[in-house]
Amino acid sequence: MHFTKKLKIVLREKNSHLCIGLDADLRKLPAFIKSSSNPLYDFNSLVINATKDLVCAYKLNIAFYEVAGEIGWQVIRDTLKLIPEELITIADAKRGDIENTSELYARTFFDEFGFDSITIHPYMGSDSVRPFIRRKNKFVFLLALTSNYGSNDFQHLKINKQSLYEVVIEKALSWNDHKIGFVVGANYDRELKSITKKYPDTPILVPGIGAQKNSLSRTVTAIQHNLFLINQSRSIIYSAPKAENAEQFQEIVRDNAMKARDEINKLFEEKK
Repeated sequence: MHFTKKLKIVLREKNSHLCIGLDADLRKLPAFIKSSSNPLYDFNSLVINATKDLVCAYKLNIAFYEVAGEIGWQVIRDTLKLIPEELITIADAKRGDIENTSELYARTFFDEFGFDSITIHPYMGSDSVRPFIRRKNKFVFLLALTSNYGSNDFQHLKINKQSLYEVVIEKALSWNDHKIGFVVGANYDRELKSITKKYPDTPILVPGIGAQKNSLSRTVTAIQHNLFLINQSRSIIYSAPKAENAEQFQEIVRDNAMKARDEINKLFEEKK
């Protein structure tokens, strides 16, 4: 199934734009999970089982698993088996290299692991993106306007009266407008409005809500189409640091995920 079709179906059937980032950091896990034989997997399992009916997607930040070596790679594989097939999976890998190297990255995350989509950076141009977008039913979220403070170093530079991120979006969509969406940070509500109005059929992945403390209200109000995923990671998955057991942990995490989903939906309905 084509990615955009799958996204539209899950947004409708789950009634959710919430994407949970599974950034499993061993140092931040509750003590009862740290003591298990496979804490990263057990942590992800508890989060997924507590929230899988509340979300449209899960995003795995690959760095949190690479640092654990061979165990981390196995945790990625095993975590993906826990995620219901109808939900979107995102490899937050931020890759991008010359074509033969990108081909290996695409083979890893799409062919071997089976992710639906991946985040990549655009700096090396079309050949670095090509291996990802030639995969059938796979999708790329290209970094356009990111939520970190360093984004101002390059992404707003002017090129013939356009900002660099605007040039990136226009150019990238000329490569393949059906398999490319963009990462746009929640701290850029004015730009979010402009991008989603100009490109109504282009999915947007929005980080920066939750622990980064950007305004959810301004973000949702700004977005002009419904093909958006709002990622929240730390504010949900680390909301129960003192939980003493799995039941208590899941209850708190589920409650925070439900609040996030419902707030997004309420804001989206209010602006219609």
